[in-house]
Amino acid sequence: MSARKNMICMDSPTLSIRRQCELLSVHRGGLYYESKQKKPKNVKMMHLMDRHLLHHPTEGVESMVLWLRDQGFPVGPKRIRRLFRLMGYQSIYRRKNLTKLGLREYIKPYLLRGLSIDRPNQVWCTDITYIPMRKGFMYLTAVMDVYSRKILAWGLSNSLEASWCVQILQSAIDRHGCPQIVNSDQGSQYTSALWTQFLGSRGIQISMDGKGRATDNTWIERFWKSLKHDYVYLNPCDDGFELFEGVQNHIEYYNQKIHHTTRQKPNDRFDRLIQIAA
Repeated sequence: MSARKNMICMDSPTLSIRRQCELLSVHRGGLYYESKQKKPKNVKMMHLMDRHLLHHPTEGVESMVLWLRDQGFPVGPKRIRRLFRLMGYQSIYRRKNLTKLGLREYIKPYLLRGLSIDRPNQVWCTDITYIPMRKGFMYLTAVMDVYSRKILAWGLSNSLEASWCVQILQSAIDRHGCPQIVNSDQGSQYTSALWTQFLGSRGIQISMDGKGRATDNTWIERFWKSLKHDYVYLNPCDDGFELFEGVQNHIEYYNQKIHHTTRQKPNDRFDRLIQIAA
C-alpha cells in the first residue's frame, strides 16, 4: 500500500485517478490489480516458456509440449494453447488462416525492407511482451524510435486491449510529435480498426512484420531481452507497483546509454551472412 500512495494519490483534489494514471503511463486496470493465486505449476511453466521463447520465438504448441516434457512437465497441447493465450503469445511461423475473418483488411505490408533509417521520428516500432512476477504476470508495451533506440513511451497493464496500445502511442506522439512510419507485428491489437484508424487519421504509415520474419522487429525484441535478463528475471516482483518502479528505472538507464547496438539494418546484415555462407 505504501508504494501505491507514493505513486498515486487516491484522494487528490486537483488530479483525477484517470489523469494520474495517464501521466504515469499506468493502465487504470493495473491500479486496482491484485495478483490472483494461480496454480504454482502453471506459473512456473509460463516463466520457463517466457525464457525459452525469448531465444526461440518460432516455437509453436507442439514443439513447446515436447520441450516442457523434457523439462519434467507432462503437459498436452490443450494446456499449452491456453497458457499461450494468457501470455499473449503467438508463434510466428508461416501457416494457413493467419487471422480471423474480418481482420485481414487491417493487415499492412512491411515497409522497412531496404529503407535507410537516418533520422529520429522516421520509424517507430512497438510491441507487447509478457512480464512474469512472483505470483502472477502483467503485460508491457513500449514504443521505440528505431534510429536512436530510445524508448519514447511505455505502460503496464493486466489485459491486452487495443485501446491501451493506442493510449501509449498517443503519449509518445504528445511528447515527440508524429513519426513517418510505425512498425508492429500482426497481433490482434494492431490488426484492429481502432489502431489502424488512429494512425491513418494522423497521416502515419503503418508497417507490419511479415509472418515467418523473426528479425523484422528486432530492435524492440533486443530491448525485451535486455529488460528481462538484466532486471525482470533477477528481481521477481510481488505486485504491479514494484514492477512499475523497476521497469521505469531500467528504461531510464537504457535511454541514457551512450552505446546502443549498430544502426545497420538487421535484415541487411542477415543477407550478408547468407552471401558469405554461399
